[in-house]
Amino acid sequence: MSVNGDGAGRAEHTTDGADDARWETDPDDEYWPIAEAAGRQVKVWRESTDLTQAELGVAIGYSLSMVSSVERGKRLAHPEFLEKSDKVLGAGGKLAAMKKDVARARYPKKVRDLAKLEAEAVELGSYNDHNIDGLLQTEEYTKALFEMRRPVCSEEEVERQVAARMARQEIFTRKPTPMLSFVLEEVTLRRPLGGRMVLRRQLEHLLEVGQLRHVDIQVMPTDREDHAGMGGQLQLLKLGNGTTLGHWEAQLSHRLVSDAKEVQTLEMRYGIIRAQALTPCESMAFIKRLLGEMT
Repeated sequence: MSVNGDGAGRAEHTTDGADDARWETDPDDEYWPIAEAAGRQVKVWRESTDLTQAELGVAIGYSLSMVSSVERGKRLAHPEFLEKSDKVLGAGGKLAAMKKDVARARYPKKVRDLAKLEAEAVELGSYNDHNIDGLLQTEEYTKALFEMRRPVCSEEEVERQVAARMARQEIFTRKPTPMLSFVLEEVTLRRPLGGRMVLRRQLEHLLEVGQLRHVDIQVMPTDREDHAGMGGQLQLLKLGNGTTLGHWEAQLSHRLVSDAKEVQTLEMRYGIIRAQALTPCESMAFIKRLLGEMT
């Protein structure tokens, strides 16, 4: 069965107010209880010190409306909010201890769902045709991508999206170690998104990641006359139970593919794409050459 992500998977461009609405209108979200629990704890500790919401806001550098929204479970507290509240209210680390869960809950649902699948994957293959794969991006590069989005994202949304993408990169260090392969179009290695220094550091990062024994990075040269990837980017995830899923993302939606015939088609295409691209060793040499051209 193929599941279209046009609803929950729709790309998010939220303002502070829209983020409030997200929590008010989506009580079925599995992370809803985290927002409520964090808010209750902040309220209990604040009242134990006889501080008003306004006074706490002044002490930690947040508005009265933000403190109120957090305490009512309508907004997720920023990790910094909990850390500062913990110190001001003398919670002895009890509020700060919630930072990790709250940070995860702040990620867009689409990202959380994809991260769960990646966490279960024993093998992952990815082909990207317009920018560096998200799992391979540096923080600077990711930030530049979200800052150039139109309509313009709020600073909080950019921060949230960047944090979510960086968190997914835990896949490189988790155990058991999954096998990871990536095919990147040559143009993605030449396009200076965010500026030349951002691109330079991104290429250096690719060389570092490419040295990992469980990672293969390949480059698809622009001069190829035969190319199986003209249908666009794709991702394949082989899970521990033997199931393979396909995933692709478009402008405002993403799609998870589990139908056996469709997955088989994606696997065939990805296999040909890898065969048409430079080998991992040739690709590392190619990236080094690009770096040399930038000096």
